[in-house]
Amino acid sequence: MYDFKVKKRDGSELDLKSLKGKVLLIVNTATGCGFTPQYEGLENLYKKYHKDGLEVLDFPCNQFGHQAPGTDNEIHEFCTAKYKTTFDQLAKIEVNGSEAAPIYQFLKSEISDDPEPKGMKNKIAMKAISKIPGVGKEKGFIKWNFTKFLVDRDGKVVGRFGPTDKPEEMEAKIKELL
Repeated sequence: MYDFKVKKRDGSELDLKSLKGKVLLIVNTATGCGFTPQYEGLENLYKKYHKDGLEVLDFPCNQFGHQAPGTDNEIHEFCTAKYKTTFDQLAKIEVNGSEAAPIYQFLKSEISDDPEPKGMKNKIAMKAISKIPGVGKEKGFIKWNFTKFLVDRDGKVVGRFGPTDKPEEMEAKIKELL
């Protein structure tokens, strides 16, 4: 986990080594998705547990139905205005296919079982996903926006949660890790 560097929305790099000893909640997001209100739950967890060592790594992703069409700064402005987020959004990435960000290649390899989205219209989602070149055939592919990964203080990926798993449903696990 700590061998990766990711791009911040301002173009600089975040060396994940700087997050050693923190609990990480890593999520691929979109501002125009039916799950976008989960930003509120992510922010609530961040406010409640940041002082104890929780970091939220928010990676906007436009791969699913083009639901994150804005620039990195437009996405940040939307999140801070609408959901009052105080955690930062990183640069937009791809999470699936040949152009998937290395951090997501790693996360998917650590826990490849993607929880089946509860109540999601999978036929619609899978049809949209199937249009992305190379997606759906790779091990551990992300099925939709707001797939969440939990990483413990030692950098071990310990949980993967689907798009319909609300952030507040992860609170007990986060408290345990902290």
